[in-house]
Amino acid sequence: MKPARFEYHAPDTIGEAVTLLAELGEDAKILAGGQSLIPMLALRLTAFDHLVDVGRIRDLKGVERGDGRLAIGAGTTEAEVGADAAVGSAVPLLARATPLIGHFQIRNRGTLGGSIAHADPAAEYPAVALALDAVMETASPRGARSIPAGDYFQGLWTSNMEPDEMLVRVSFPVWAGRTGFAIEEIARRHGDFAIAGATVGIELESDNRIRRCAMALIGMGPTPERASAAEAAVAGRPIDEVDQDELGHLAVAGLSSVPADLHGTSDYRKKVGAVMVGRAWAAAREEASRE
Repeated sequence: MKPARFEYHAPDTIGEAVTLLAELGEDAKILAGGQSLIPMLALRLTAFDHLVDVGRIRDLKGVERGDGRLAIGAGTTEAEVGADAAVGSAVPLLARATPLIGHFQIRNRGTLGGSIAHADPAAEYPAVALALDAVMETASPRGARSIPAGDYFQGLWTSNMEPDEMLVRVSFPVWAGRTGFAIEEIARRHGDFAIAGATVGIELESDNRIRRCAMALIGMGPTPERASAAEAAVAGRPIDEVDQDELGHLAVAGLSSVPADLHGTSDYRKKVGAVMVGRAWAAAREEASRE
């Protein structure tokens, strides 16, 4: 099939882009890498009168580190994120999530901002952003806004950005000290969206007690899900006392909107999700314990 007719716009600056969004209203849609939008348009699952292509805006690209944070332009491609040494050093979880996204052709076109703004609960970057308490920086004709990841994801493919607002940058905290990070997921085949998955970050005290733990679940609800109860349960405990299987069950115990589809029932997803949490925990624990 072919998409419905639309008018194409290619602004050169962030200001031009948000002005267009304000003028065109809900009939306009931002086109970043297009890896999710173009197939949906082609299948006539959605239609817009105007597409605003932000791929030419240079201020949306690049990686900067400072003040204990790593800021990545929303237009930076997933391939660039995965290959950037600063990302791998400062936010290892983000770098490790990148190879799980589709195939290299997808990563060459898809962008960090496009993935997060699309807000797919089965995608890797939204879960990483939620687990690490990233901050989404947006722009609109009314000015700039910073949105914590915990407030950003509102529902399936839905964020709390306004129609005239665009994502311009995502800022991640840089963890220091004895840390370990891991992401585990299961899919029908490599490159498919995850049936279930988990991201885990651990920071240890010098006596091997858990100073900080961050967990988010992939494909387990209408949004990426934070495993807050599991995080709280391990805080301050010696890491060797944590049973990974028990932690996995605790992480999924409170989920009430686990999806069911042809790939599995809700109960199946919860069982698999618990296993993914346990595997990610074990890998992160091993890494943190080595330092």
